Amino acid sequence: MNEATGISHFITQSDLVGKGLFVMLLLMSVVSWYYIITKSITQVLTRKRSQRFMDFFWNATSLEAVHHEISTHGAADPFSHLASHALFARDHHARVGVAKLEEAGTVADFLTRTMRKVIDEETTHLESGLTVLASVGATAPFVGLFGTVWGVYHALIAIGTSGMASLDKIAGPVGEALIMTGLGLAVAIPAVLGYNALVRSNRVLLGRLDAFAYDLFAFLTTGQQIMTTNRPASVTPLKPVRPGNDVTGN
Repeated sequence: MNEATGISHFITQSDLVGKGLFVMLLLMSVVSWYYIITKSITQVLTRKRSQRFMDFFWNATSLEAVHHEISTHGAADPFSHLASHALFARDHHARVGVAKLEEAGTVADFLTRTMRKVIDEETTHLESGLTVLASVGATAPFVGLFGTVWGVYHALIAIGTSGMASLDKIAGPVGEALIMTGLGLAVAIPAVLGYNALVRSNRVLLGRLDAFAYDLFAFLTTGQQIMTTNRPASVTPLKPVRPGNDVTGN
């Protein structure tokens, strides 16, 4: 008996519970592979766009050039998104000052809140869908095991009813029921591996984003650059461009 025959025979002989569990595993597999593929493609594109923006940022002649680049091409990655909001927050605080509670404090306080909010948004965006993968990886084996127990139970009842308990009569139905355990593992293993790979990739990207946020914050508040791993040593320093009065009060 090959696997295809076993699965088809198991589905044919199973009741609504068995068929429902099989459909559930199938849906879980489709959803997990959807998130694995789409999130992997998204992360590859995000890394490329982020690297392109970082190369432009640290080679720009001024923050005005960075602002023009973002205004022209938009913020398509976490780093340009963070820089866009940070530049806007600095200019807004210099132009308007404290107009409401979220703008209270110094420009450094306002920048800190703004940049923290952007990083939280990017973290939420990067982690979307990972809960589904974690849930599938944790529950799929137990769904398959429940399907196996349910199938073995009905197989034993059928054998007991027929009165034939020979090995050839037991091995077939029980073996078909065990297919559900294999299906559960086949669904769970890719979900777990995909989850771990995506989490690690997100951790690396968010670590770089935090380092860039620190560098950008120091530059916007003091006009000095802090050397980080995001910027090569050979890059020409940016020239600070301050709209109107010096927002640092110096």
